[in-house]
Amino acid sequence: MEKIKPGKYVELGYDLYEINADGSEKLVHQTSADDPERIIFGVTQGVIRPLEQAIDGLEAGGEFDIRVKSADAFGNYDPEQVVTLPKDIFEIDGKFDASAVKHGAVLPMMTADGYRISGVVKEVTDSDVKMDFNHPLAGKDVRFKGKITLVREATPEELQPAQGCGCGCSSCGDDCGCDSESSCGDSGCGCGK
Repeated sequence: MEKIKPGKYVELGYDLYEINADGSEKLVHQTSADDPERIIFGVTQGVIRPLEQAIDGLEAGGEFDIRVKSADAFGNYDPEQVVTLPKDIFEIDGKFDASAVKHGAVLPMMTADGYRISGVVKEVTDSDVKMDFNHPLAGKDVRFKGKITLVREATPEELQPAQGCGCGCSSCGDDCGCDSESSCGDSGCGCGK
């Protein structure tokens, strides 16, 4: 059996739990057998380092169960990631999209540098929209519990550095197991920032 090492294609399934202050855990993301997390070990960007260390050297069938402190997982909550944007940037054909831009909605956005990010709408006023671009698990300790389902040689195409996130991700729109319910800008997977 092949072992996980840099350049290997890896599929893994896991449950991601938020660890509460009292030590209890809440399941916040789960991969499925038909849609595992897929990475190229050591190549895919955004893999949380302690998770990467936990799976290094495992074979298909190998299990992992790790707790990760907030600073090493999704980072500490950063108040500077809460921004107020002019309401007119949310217009479609000259009209504000009130059905999509409402309190609690997760919206895909683009940075000035062209990176895709997601933010949560915190408040909508007559002139502005306040959005929080912190990962929903920022400031939270987490636990990854899972199993490696496949390890193989990566193809030359797969070895090209991935854009966006990888295992344990952010809301990037990439095929990293994230979605608008639980993703990089949301409560999903294991991506850094």
